[in-house]
Order: sequence, then structure tokens, then C-alpha cells
Amino acid sequence: RTIFAFSGAMAPLSLPKSDIFAQGGGPGGCSRCARDRGLTADAVARDLASLELRLGYRLFDDLAGAARLTAAGRKTAQAMTLLSQDQPETWQVDEAEAGLPESSPPSVSAVPSRESIVLAAPAPVFGQFQDALAAFEAANEDVAITLDLTVHLADEAGLALRRGKADIAYFYALGEVEGLPSRYGWSEQINLYVGADHPLSGRDSVAPQELVIMPTLRMEPRNGLRRIIDEALITGGVQLGDPVLETDNLFDIMTILREGAGCFAAFGPLARDLGRMAGIGRVALERPLPAIEIRQAVNPHSPDAAAALAEFLFL
Repeated sequence: RTIFAFSGAMAPLSLPKSDIFAQGGGPGGCSRCARDRGLTADAVARDLASLELRLGYRLFDDLAGAARLTAAGRKTAQAMTLLSQDQPETWQVDEAEAGLPESSPPSVSAVPSRESIVLAAPAPVFGQFQDALAAFEAANEDVAITLDLTVHLADEAGLALRRGKADIAYFYALGEVEGLPSRYGWSEQINLYVGADHPLSGRDSVAPQELVIMPTLRMEPRNGLRRIIDEALITGGVQLGDPVLETDNLFDIMTILREGAGCFAAFGPLARDLGRMAGIGRVALERPLPAIEIRQAVNPHSPDAAAALAEFLFL
């Protein structure tokens, strides 16, 4: 099984969505979860959908119906059972409390009979690997993959690799990073989104200087997606107006976008979801913003199985 490590680096959720997810995936599903927590079924479905947007992959096949867990949802639920016993609200294992030495990868002790590979990647990147990881594990039953979703950027990836916290690290960057050998995986284009009725939504071309006075919606400053987006905007010579809201609650962002109160920059699965949503339109910039690269780095001191997995993920 794949083991997941979550931490506050993903930024806090507005509600205890981890608990709601755990209960929603159990007997009785979302209906029982809503009843037990004194919430409406719509509120539970909204929180779970928000969590799926944050992660970048589907946890349930049908939130409105039986709420059946996807394969990735089952893996996530299994991991929560292992990692949330002491700290259910944050889904993390504190190494000092667990008695693990600093150089030990998280949760390796949970699978002592199997060789462990620690794969660090942003949650949306994991969404690209679900099938490949399942295939690799099926073909290598003596290998357990520990997935750490707290690494987003090059500095975090480099630190995890140097400290032996990760064998393979995927991270966001705008190109090659000095001091961190890596290879290019793929790129994700940044787009700006506004309400469908916003004056810029219907334009054929928008100049960057027109965005300076536009109010913006942004994720919280410590969010890894926010940090790489800000870097790309600076590199692309695009200056946006002051934020009217800084939040990781994506439903709040979508609501305010539809009301026409600002613009929001996004890439990857989140951008694709926004592009398909009613009431939200994309700003047609006269020149594209720099693309976000997803890069892979491998710890040269890791076991051969890690190198094999790194190559397999490129197939």
C-alpha cells in the first residue's frame, strides 16, 4: 500500500475536512457523516469537493450519490488510519513525538518487512501518478511507497533529499535549479480567471498593464502554489493589483470570482477545473505567462528500487 504524509505545509483547511473525509468514506457515507455532525448533506459534499480540488485528484466517484471511494481515495483513507491516530486534524506524524531520528523517513516503521521508497510530490502531481504507482507496486510486492505531499518547491525538495527524507522528489520550478540536479517532466500553463461577466472575460487580448489595478484573489502566502505563481508573475513582468482575499478555501474564491470582484491565477488541475466551471472565464493575455515546470530529482544514495521507480514514472 502507498502511505501518505500530510502536514500544515499544505495550509490549513477551513473545516475539519480530514475527519469528514474519513467518515464520508465509511459505512453510511456522506449522509451518515452529515447526520452525525449536524451538517447538511450539501455542506459535507461541498467540503469534500473542496478537499478534492486542493489535492488535485478525485477521492470519490459520486459525491452526490453513493460516494464510492476511488482507488486514490482508498489509499488516502488507509494512510489516514495510519498517520492520524495521534494528530487527526493535521494528518501528520511528528518525528519527535514518534521517537524517530531526524534522518528517518516518515512512517517507514509501518512497513518494516518491505523496502520503502519515499516519493515527495505536490498533491496535484500525485494525481498524474496514480495508475503508474499502482502498476509499479503490483509488479514489486516487496516495495512499499511512502508518499509525502508536503514538498512543493525546489528548496523543499532539495532539503528533503539531502536529509534522506525522500528518495524521489517532484517539485515546481521555472527551469533548472542551481545546486539541485533534476530533469524536466512536463509543464503547466498559468492562466488568469475572472467572472464570466467581467469586462476582461470577453476580450480577445488583454495587455499586462491593464491588470495592475485589478483586485486579485490569492491563496495564502505560505501555500506552495501561491509562491511559484507569484514568482512566475514577476518573471513574466505581470503585476496584479492588491489582493481582496487571501485564502485556501477554493469555494470562497470561486464564489467571489463569479461575483466579479477580482481575478485569480492558477495552473494544473485547478486551472483545468476552473476553465470548465460555469460563471468563470479565462483572461486572454496578449502574451502567455511563464509555464510552471514539474521537475524530478533523485537521491543518488537511494536504493536501486527508487531509481527504477523514477525511470518508470517517465515511461
